[in-house]
Amino acid sequence: MQLEDYFDFLSPDDIRLKGHRIGIDNVLEYYLEGYTPEEIITNLPSLNLEQIHATITYYLHNRTQIDAYLSRLAKWREQRYQASLANPSPLAQRLRILKAQRINQQVNAL
Repeated sequence: MQLEDYFDFLSPDDIRLKGHRIGIDNVLEYYLEGYTPEEIITNLPSLNLEQIHATITYYLHNRTQIDAYLSRLAKWREQRYQASLANPSPLAQRLRILKAQRINQQVNAL
């Protein structure tokens, strides 16, 4: 079995563990924060140790490319977050109004 056989390369910026919706970025986030494979599996219990080790090994063998991948992914997520703040959904707008009203009521009650 080749190392790449553990992954589905859906696009240049979407690499997932085969048979899962979990991206390699999810595993690597824990790994790069210092979690052991055994600790990672407690946070991602649908994976097994073999898959976690394969992901870490793939990262270590392709560190430059995967670091660039993780950087692009973080940038894309930040852009999406900023866009959602600038143009919130109707639900988010309604929740913000309700939160402001609740805070206002609490202040007035004091």
